[in-house]
Amino acid sequence: MISSTASSILRRAVTRLPAPTIGAVRNLNLHEYQSAKIMSDGGVNVPFGIAAHSVAEAIAAAKEIGDEEVVIKSQILAGGRGLGTFKSENGSGDGLQGGVHIIQTSEVESYASRMLGHTLVTKQSGPEGKPVNTLLLAKKMSLAREFYFAIMMDRASGGPLIIACSEGGTSIEDLAESSPEKIIKVAVDPVDGLTDAQAEEVVVGLTASGDKEAAKDQIKALYKVFVDRDCTMVEVNPLAEDYDGNLIAADAKIGFDDNAEFRQADVFAQRDPSQEDSREVAAGKWDLNYIGLDGDIGCMVNGAGLAMSTMDIISLNGGKPANFLDVGGSATTDQVKAAFEIITSDPAVKAILVNIFGGIMKCDVIAAGIIEASKELDLKVPVIVRLEGTNVDIGKKLLEDSGLSLITADDLDDAAVKAVAAIQ
Repeated sequence: MISSTASSILRRAVTRLPAPTIGAVRNLNLHEYQSAKIMSDGGVNVPFGIAAHSVAEAIAAAKEIGDEEVVIKSQILAGGRGLGTFKSENGSGDGLQGGVHIIQTSEVESYASRMLGHTLVTKQSGPEGKPVNTLLLAKKMSLAREFYFAIMMDRASGGPLIIACSEGGTSIEDLAESSPEKIIKVAVDPVDGLTDAQAEEVVVGLTASGDKEAAKDQIKALYKVFVDRDCTMVEVNPLAEDYDGNLIAADAKIGFDDNAEFRQADVFAQRDPSQEDSREVAAGKWDLNYIGLDGDIGCMVNGAGLAMSTMDIISLNGGKPANFLDVGGSATTDQVKAAFEIITSDPAVKAILVNIFGGIMKCDVIAAGIIEASKELDLKVPVIVRLEGTNVDIGKKLLEDSGLSLITADDLDDAAVKAVAAIQ
């Protein structure tokens, strides 16, 4: 998953392509302090910092840093922290403005108390915000200039794309909108890797004023982290330059490909489920693809394309889908039951539409899962079922003999019409 900032820049800075097929992708994202450690281990210059999970740890961290001033940073998986606003878990917080502050060391206890355990709302977090369970206490740096730097996978070039800008900080989205010509784009061949000439192109484009060879080494180190750690994104905003001309990754954000979990076990052990949708976390445990939406008709479908079509037809008939849920092509009865549990955990769901086209997925397995879930979960919402494909007759017979009040449909349009009618 790329950040909203990087995604925005990529959309504006490169030629638009036809929209790819959309499916649920659970790519790991780490906190700044975790990303900074990985970068540091890879030879990237990062500010000295200490993570704190309690007020006492924050005070101790500031003491270890030993300066009169310290930077205190909220650790959430969303951008725009500096301009965010705090609220408490019950919504009655004191409304502390900003998730990043430069403060006196004597103020650490006060700020940490107002930040830890509270929810930070930013432009990228959504109105519900993200819980702050960790703070990063960092050494205040004397920075002369701020740049923007990111690496991500690019469909147009078929490999990694470096995106950089000589102006960084919180206004990068606005800059990409108003002055796209200032954005540097360097496509890297995934086989040849980052060449010396490409690293120099980035350094020149950033207008780095220090030792050019040292700056090139930092760009190469960032790219090496991207490759060696199976990243989907490495974003540094700002990539700063101190008064000695050294490049420093002043803020770090890294995303990882979940397909690489088997060889990046130490990285994936750092996953923070408190920052993710609990339903998506539950779906991941059952190897289901789930994305929560804001409608009231829950959807359980096999196949991303069919799931998208199902949501479209619900919308065309005046309804609003509550989720994207793909059970895949080989779901078991237990997975189907888990899917129902996840869907019904959303209090907004007033009806569930099951749309299965059985190829590899067998309709009788889905039917058995529906029956078991309906009985064990004591479903209170109407369930509309459309089955077609492998073992469809067996599946329909199981549903008919179940004695449950299920609403069957002949085709997808009929199912959508019945689902919308069921909640009116």
